[in-house]
Amino acid sequence: MTDTWDHIGFVISSQYRVAVLSRLAEGPATPSQIADDEDIGIAAVSHALTSLRERDFVDLLVSEERRKGRVYGITDTGEDLWQEIEQQGLLDE
Repeated sequence: MTDTWDHIGFVISSQYRVAVLSRLAEGPATPSQIADDEDIGIAAVSHALTSLRERDFVDLLVSEERRKGRVYGITDTGEDLWQEIEQQGLLDE
């Protein structure tokens, strides 16, 4: 459970990671779709995606070589984590 709280703290310490994970919990999306849907800058989305991907909370769903039209999705680990964050009521609404 300590790992879980470490992961939760990692996600909720950044409004951008929260926004990206929240959007991907609804379904796969490109970085520009996430930026538009969540009304945040594309650079913040890209940085959040990179850090979430490093922890295996999101995954690239297309070829690594692809530069345009990259589609990301939430992993099972990310989905479980997101559900825990919501259940614990840890989001500032």
